[in-house]
Amino acid sequence: MPAPIRLRELIRTIRTARTQAEEREMIQKECAAIRSSFREEDNTYRCRNVAKLLYMHMLGYPAHFGQLECLKLIASQKFTDKRIGYLGAMLLLDERQDVHLLMTNCIKNDLNHSTQFVQGLALCTLGCMGSSEMCRDLAGEVEKLLKTSNSYLRKKAALCAVHVIRKVPELMEMFLPATKNLLNEKNHGVLHTSVVLLTEMCERSPDMLAHFRKNEKLVPQLVRILKNLIMSGYSPEHDVSGISDPFLQVRILRLLRILGRNDDDSSEAMNDILAQVATNTETSKNVGNAILYETVLTIMDIKSESGLRVLAINILGRFLLNNDKNIRYVALTSLLKTVQTDHNAVQRHRSTIVDCLKDLDVSIKRRAMELSFALVNGNNIRGMMKELLYFLDSCEPEFKADCASGIFLAAEKYAPSKRWHIDTIMRVLTTAGSYVRDDAVPNLIQLITNSVEMHAYTVQRLYKAILGDYSQQPLVQVAAWCIGEYGDLLVSGQCEEEEPIQVTEDEVLDILESILISNMSTSVTRGYALTAIMKLSTRFTCTVNRIKKVVSIYGSSIDVELQQRAVEYNALFKKYDHMRSALLERMPVMEKVTTNGPSEIVQTNGETEPAPLETKPPPSGPQPASQANDLLDLLGGNDITPVIPTVPTSKPASAGGELLDLLGDITLTGAPAAAPTPASVPQISQPPFLLDGLSSQPLFNDITPGIPSITAYSKNGLKIEFTFERSNTNPSVTVITIQASNSTELDMTDFVFQAAVPKTFQLQLLSPSSSVVPAFNTGTITQVIKVLNPQKQQLRMRIKLTYNHKGSAMQDLAEVNNFPPQSWQ
Repeated sequence: MPAPIRLRELIRTIRTARTQAEEREMIQKECAAIRSSFREEDNTYRCRNVAKLLYMHMLGYPAHFGQLECLKLIASQKFTDKRIGYLGAMLLLDERQDVHLLMTNCIKNDLNHSTQFVQGLALCTLGCMGSSEMCRDLAGEVEKLLKTSNSYLRKKAALCAVHVIRKVPELMEMFLPATKNLLNEKNHGVLHTSVVLLTEMCERSPDMLAHFRKNEKLVPQLVRILKNLIMSGYSPEHDVSGISDPFLQVRILRLLRILGRNDDDSSEAMNDILAQVATNTETSKNVGNAILYETVLTIMDIKSESGLRVLAINILGRFLLNNDKNIRYVALTSLLKTVQTDHNAVQRHRSTIVDCLKDLDVSIKRRAMELSFALVNGNNIRGMMKELLYFLDSCEPEFKADCASGIFLAAEKYAPSKRWHIDTIMRVLTTAGSYVRDDAVPNLIQLITNSVEMHAYTVQRLYKAILGDYSQQPLVQVAAWCIGEYGDLLVSGQCEEEEPIQVTEDEVLDILESILISNMSTSVTRGYALTAIMKLSTRFTCTVNRIKKVVSIYGSSIDVELQQRAVEYNALFKKYDHMRSALLERMPVMEKVTTNGPSEIVQTNGETEPAPLETKPPPSGPQPASQANDLLDLLGGNDITPVIPTVPTSKPASAGGELLDLLGDITLTGAPAAAPTPASVPQISQPPFLLDGLSSQPLFNDITPGIPSITAYSKNGLKIEFTFERSNTNPSVTVITIQASNSTELDMTDFVFQAAVPKTFQLQLLSPSSSVVPAFNTGTITQVIKVLNPQKQQLRMRIKLTYNHKGSAMQDLAEVNNFPPQSWQ
């Protein structure tokens, strides 16, 4: 049989292929020749054939038929054969294939070989693909090589020991005696791999961590090595861009971070060296920046001095001025993690952070936006909002929703005045109205209603804002609502805050009618406009007949919701005209409902005061009629009872009563589907809520204590805890308070918690305290669930969680069956 071609010739031949098919043909031809050679047990060219096979494997072609040939090469006495054999084993074998166990004896023999290079090959292979069985069998040989005086073998043995510990953690103690003298080695390769081994042991075992802290005095040894690296002169063998062995420095800093975490003595011992590294490291090259970054992470993670933390944050501030985008991104991410603990130090770099909002890189822009919102407080709210509103005006569409949400939350928390608050929200609606959250409209309406002295100013501003432009639907909805409520103030020109405008009643109705017929208007917006026109029938004197005509026209609208409103309003004009002025009178001041959740610290103009968490009113606008039942479909049970809505739906009397008559005794369990109907419109009597008696008063003053809490859900950094309360007056009712916390580095936004229980129970889900779960466990969302269990059966619940995290929409389902017996018996 002719001699097979060399690897070099094969590579040259394959590179001449012009098409994929031509290359595949060449590979198949060569694979056939290699198979024939293997069948004939050709020992002369086995090494060459396996080398060619590995090259084909690297190109993505199957090479599994060469596995046994690799084992034969490993058993060979030639070093060249062993080298290719071990390389093939690392590429073609893994622990999922039983054939790899056949090489255990060969590796054991080679670990005791007289040649260090053969021993090195065996260590590399075991450290790369050794299974737990192989690691148990060969750990003793690895431990012996770890104690040898040969630095070439010690560094490979240390890395192999890391793999053994990962596969079989209980073997960790075997390597403990060998680690005592590792850090006294002069060879940097041994030092580097030793630090990696010590890091692995400390991360995997709290006992090992305590041992190295107390008994081995590891911190002083690491400090000595790091100090020698900083103070040593130029060493061509280890120098990288003027810095002595930066890879070893980074590894030592990471190990110091683990040793100093939550330990005062270790942190105290490393404070000085960290300050030296932070001040003496050259920052002109990327190598120095990498070391400084690790130093900053270490300072922030240990119990360091306040001055050292300020120094670390100043280093990150310098990173923000770097031309390298990666360095700026790393700095922003690190500052975002530290802003909760070192708020004032990060505030010093506020102007630089705000400048990053203008960066062209979208990742830097998003991090800068998140950090800017974290820096907002009562002292800088005006300046920061000015910058963030400018950013909202010019940013890409994917940023607008998060930016608008952040502005709403910051304005609600730190607004210096009601006028400023209203102006800010209106500016957001004007700029990015189509990107705001669903609750933005009812929240602004509530704010305007409660600001009695601002009614004339607000309605005038909104009237001017929507003249000829209906593109921002949330803004148009708020404007329509305000014009309907305060249209008389608009016409009378009572605005004192700015120059009043002259508007007639007909001009106001022209605007509302144009909203009704505009192609841009959604069904919800038309509902707002029609209701506003109806309200004006009691506020205007000269245009009542025109209003009657408009209302009667929409009595035959193809939009069922609009038609129903118009029919009901017509009935008010005809049958109940004597009640119309009382029913359509101005809305009273809305009070926010507070839950019994924990208090939140609210900072107003720089002064901190505790305030209860506030529950947002339910969003206006059409919601899917089967929202609650959608959850049940997903949960997949016919024995599940739907959620009772928190707020009963208001239905006008005239047509609504007839509609209910037609439906008979059918129980509607879906979420209400209605655009906002004014509270002043007459309501039909609702079927009594099962838990109505509880919803209008503080939850309970007579609580049965001592029910243990449970963790209902813990996944992807999100943790849901249930705490329980029972009423002594009504033992069948259990009140469950959920607390959602977030241990990740980014906030979870648009958080929605839904629940369902079996039919023998009744469940009511109250409004949550917020829709954003803050990062780093810095806050929680609370929400109250009331469960009626008249038959005292064991409680089961299915929950559905939806939220946005790291730019992705997340959704998960879970079943909770571990309720304590005290909560349902």
